[in-house]
Amino acid sequence: MIPASGAFTLSNARLHQSLTPGLQAAFDSDGFALTDIAVDGGKVALIEAAGRKPVQDAIDLAGRIVLPAFVDCHTHIDKGHIWPRTPNPDGSFTGALNANGADRRAYWSAEDVARRMDFSLRCAYAHGTKALRTHIDSERPQDEISWPVFIDMRERWRGRIELQGACLFGIEAARDKKWLAGLVKRVAAAGGVLGAVTYMVPDLEELLDRVFAAAIEHGLDLDFHADETDDVSAISLKKIAEAALWNGFEGKILVGHCCSLARQPDLDVLDTLDKVARAGISVVSLPMCNLYLQDRRQDGTTPRWRGVTLLHEMKARGIPVCVASDNTRDPFYAYGDLDMLEVYRMATRILHFDHPVGDWPKTIAATPAAVMRLDGAGVLAAGGPADFIVFKGRNWTELLSRPESDRIVVRDGKVMPRDLPDYAELDDLMVG
Repeated sequence: MIPASGAFTLSNARLHQSLTPGLQAAFDSDGFALTDIAVDGGKVALIEAAGRKPVQDAIDLAGRIVLPAFVDCHTHIDKGHIWPRTPNPDGSFTGALNANGADRRAYWSAEDVARRMDFSLRCAYAHGTKALRTHIDSERPQDEISWPVFIDMRERWRGRIELQGACLFGIEAARDKKWLAGLVKRVAAAGGVLGAVTYMVPDLEELLDRVFAAAIEHGLDLDFHADETDDVSAISLKKIAEAALWNGFEGKILVGHCCSLARQPDLDVLDTLDKVARAGISVVSLPMCNLYLQDRRQDGTTPRWRGVTLLHEMKARGIPVCVASDNTRDPFYAYGDLDMLEVYRMATRILHFDHPVGDWPKTIAATPAAVMRLDGAGVLAAGGPADFIVFKGRNWTELLSRPESDRIVVRDGKVMPRDLPDYAELDDLMVG
């Protein structure tokens, strides 16, 4: 019933307190309140508690939940959808690394990467995502292929999805100073984010110093993969925090995974989290991918842990925390569709984002928007963009119990078509 264009008002829309800053309303124990939302000229003209004054011709949502457009801060759309031609042979992390590397070397031409990236973005857009950061495999010679594709894709999608790119390479590659300098210049020229995968290599501290120095020199934010393992000796999150502190880094830092932290002794955890908080680092957990890869056993026994990091403890220290999609139909995660509702549903079940719900909804909207420096994204506020999603669910148990495949995506005050691309579009690429 929402019109294709023009002004309109939604009455009895159920909004969440954590995503509607400044709203004065009677919020229930789950953080929801019934509101009226006026939309005009692609903006939210007014949000107020429902029923304060009669609104002629209002569209009554009868308590349906409305969330701001999603922000997905950790994805790999350059890898997306290669599973049919190069699957993970055993579901292990090593199997994923080897399969992805083989596929990249054999098939990742500019056309191949562009078509899979565009397919991924069409999925994310249909599900209601407004902004997305993708990591970009940047080992030679792939950096010369994928970064120009990213720049072109960002322009093609401008106004629909705000696309950010973060380079991705194993930290040991930073030993080659000349190569690192060239990559950093490429990332800076593309307006990207400097990123790396950290491992407990003997010279980790020196290599982190090089990465931080390059970020400071070029004014870049940082985005790391860290400790994606159950090995208790993996403490690169702490090493990143220490490097940020001794380098006096003032930019944004996002660190993903941090799985091993959940396996470490309490005193070590407290020391790490204190340093992460002091360094102003944000953390993103990837619950679906980590559940898939971590503690996968090759002896036929059942996994014993969930693979996620300590978001509750981090949040209690004021560390900004997010959840995101991560990989999609590639050797690191065989499933997924860049649907942030699915991510939040799984995170709620795996990480216990409930009882109480509190402000956990910020993990898929307001918090990643802040990490990505996206003013006005991830919240609904008067004067802000009318970018939101209307669901049928009227409370958390309704919203998180069904796929909500008939959700209504509104962008700039207009209802958007939700045509998910057909997997068959990529059949000619799946020649493996």
